[in-house]
Amino acid sequence: MPRIIKHLGLADYEPTWRAMQAFTDNRGADTRDELWVVEHPPVFTQGLAGKPEHLLQQNDVPVVKTDRGGQITYHGPGQLVVYLLIDFKRMRVGVRELVRHIEQAVIDMLAEQGIAANGDVDAPGVYVDGAKICSLGLRIKNGAVYHGLSLNVDMDLTPFSWINPCGYANLKVTQMKNLGVNLTVAAAADKLLPHLERHLSISKETA
Repeated sequence: MPRIIKHLGLADYEPTWRAMQAFTDNRGADTRDELWVVEHPPVFTQGLAGKPEHLLQQNDVPVVKTDRGGQITYHGPGQLVVYLLIDFKRMRVGVRELVRHIEQAVIDMLAEQGIAANGDVDAPGVYVDGAKICSLGLRIKNGAVYHGLSLNVDMDLTPFSWINPCGYANLKVTQMKNLGVNLTVAAAADKLLPHLERHLSISKETA
């Protein structure tokens, strides 16, 4: 079954997260997978194991404690967020393999734009010369995945300096614009989605 792509535009984090939970709770064996493309107003999200001390500086950006894996990260306008609402049982792969496929989709898309990026076996996400350009956090519930990835396209990176991004002190953060690629979030989504589709399909076919 082809996946449904939903473009949500600029949407608040918490209602979007609650909608993901509801979708996952209500899905059945025949429910089609969906990819939700969205930007969020400024927000810090803290994962299940998130430690409050990773918020280094009090500020006006709200903090939402969420149910994905990982520590604290920042979302804001100019960042492409893709939520992956997919049936994990159908794919018959391990979590680590799924993460690798998602990372590779981002790496392949960046390579098309002339940006050499890589994953890190010890720290999920995508990096360029040691600086993080894409974060990844998932939740698996009843054999289904939700949450997803956030790719920095053209945004104000300052709030990342107010946290230990993903729990790592002094982790540098970068974005496509700083690497010489000027795209809108919508254009970045158009370039990334075919790679995600391909890599998610590879997982299924090679299981």
